[in-house]
Amino acid sequence: MENSPFYSGKRPNNPVFPFRVSEENAHVSQAPESRAIIRILLAGNYLFNRVYHRLTVATPNPLPETGPAIFVCNHVSGLDPLLIQSASPRRLITWMMAKEYYDVRSLAWVYKTVGAIPVARSGRDLTATRLALRALEAGQILGVFPEGKIAPTLELLPFQTGVALMAIKAGVPVYPAYLDGTQRGKEMVPAVLIPRKAMLRFGPPVEIDRSSTSREALEEQTRRIREAIEALQNQTLQAYNPQTL
Repeated sequence: MENSPFYSGKRPNNPVFPFRVSEENAHVSQAPESRAIIRILLAGNYLFNRVYHRLTVATPNPLPETGPAIFVCNHVSGLDPLLIQSASPRRLITWMMAKEYYDVRSLAWVYKTVGAIPVARSGRDLTATRLALRALEAGQILGVFPEGKIAPTLELLPFQTGVALMAIKAGVPVYPAYLDGTQRGKEMVPAVLIPRKAMLRFGPPVEIDRSSTSREALEEQTRRIREAIEALQNQTLQAYNPQTL
């Protein structure tokens, strides 16, 4: 099982949540999509993943045109964020990712340009949590892989509860998706460089009970998020064989 460079949304110890996102403060910062360099990167990523790679999007993209949200998806390869972003060409997804990958010199400028959030793998990175909440406060879409690792088989790995905690504290919707294809289980370099075929299925926002952040409540909301992705997985597998898309 391969460690993922992208953050799983682990719940930090003694989390600090200084605010709840409101419609009023969600648009304080300039939208990153308005920057020329971001538009260029989004266009290049779209062509790379829809022409060189062959991504099929099975359902309409429900992500809001404006305003904050958390996007969650299963994790099958290092190519996943690029594929997913190509299905959202008008909204930049701010991914949480492992700090050791964020610090790779050759790619650091890209991660910094798109606003990726570096996270220490210890799961106690309060700075990353604050940055994630600030991204939501600024009206951005936060991307998280709740499994935290690349799953080599069709079985979903355990989900971390950090997504549920951030969704409750920030008061933002959670949108699930399921992704699969011939990139499953491949290391980052071959997954990105060798042409792949993939299928992405979006789902409606998960109904989150925001009345409590107790351990039991977070586990229950995390279960709901997992079940939403499992339902999308079942729908995908009934129609397609991910390895022969």
